[in-house]
Amino acid sequence: MDAGAAVSSPWPSLPVAQWQATRDTLHLWTQVVGKVRLARTPLSNHWWNSTLYVTARGLTTSLVPYAPGRGFQMDFDFLAHRLDILTTSGDTRSVDLVPRPVADFHADVARRLDDLGLTTETWPVPVEIEGAIPFPEDRVHMAYDAEQAHRFWLSLVEAHRVFSVFRGRFVGKASPVHFFWGALDLAVTRFSGRPAPPYPRSAPNCGPHVMREAYSHEVSSAGYWPGGEDEGVFYSYAYPEPDGFREFPVTPAGAYYNEELGEFVLPYREVRTAEDPDGTLLEFLQSTYEAAATLAHWDRADLERDSA
Repeated sequence: MDAGAAVSSPWPSLPVAQWQATRDTLHLWTQVVGKVRLARTPLSNHWWNSTLYVTARGLTTSLVPYAPGRGFQMDFDFLAHRLDILTTSGDTRSVDLVPRPVADFHADVARRLDDLGLTTETWPVPVEIEGAIPFPEDRVHMAYDAEQAHRFWLSLVEAHRVFSVFRGRFVGKASPVHFFWGALDLAVTRFSGRPAPPYPRSAPNCGPHVMREAYSHEVSSAGYWPGGEDEGVFYSYAYPEPDGFREFPVTPAGAYYNEELGEFVLPYREVRTAEDPDGTLLEFLQSTYEAAATLAHWDRADLERDSA
């Protein structure tokens, strides 16, 4: 039976309680792969060289340089449920996505890279996770429910489509729609063009330089995170946060400012069950961006595309 046959809606239900164990394992697996890309690519602004991208089958590193005449990419395939490593010379290796400890997955990925002559040293410690267990020692996280992983990928496909529409409305500097494995979120970010003050907070196992690079310039950032609420949330925040931001009247009705996260959020369920899911999400993205851009006095006339 086709892996997607059980999913009747393009916006699948994804209750956190039903897939949290798989989610937490998959989060760590994406970090194992993402760290390989990070180790092999030159720094790009805001760590854009580290992200993964949504594909027609899962997530990819895209092409990673290794040496003159050699490159590779690593693809999570959530239809066949395997990680594929493909080289520009045509050689491939795979790791099956099945229930297995993070330690075993980490070791298997390293062996496949070695087999292909792509040995890559990475720092084997998860980032942005409290109480993180180093990959080679983690025999705690080992769940993998193929159907739930497939549903998560479908949610990324839907969010990616709407985020891409939103990104296209902006002619200023904007990020790709990309997947950050540090927090397991899909994000798209707009920039005013002005520098920002040094970012004052840090994340677990991230030095201060990490967040300072990420937030070197003023942003309005939005994304999808499969945590919080009962099915995850869409979020939007500004850095630096302008005065009055959290009190700004945003829409749709289900959106609110989450004091704990320091962000506006819209529950995924609100989008999934809406009569017009795309329109509901776009309304949230636009209204929260307007909160940031209006209060911080962005040059909106030059930064936004004329839709007339």
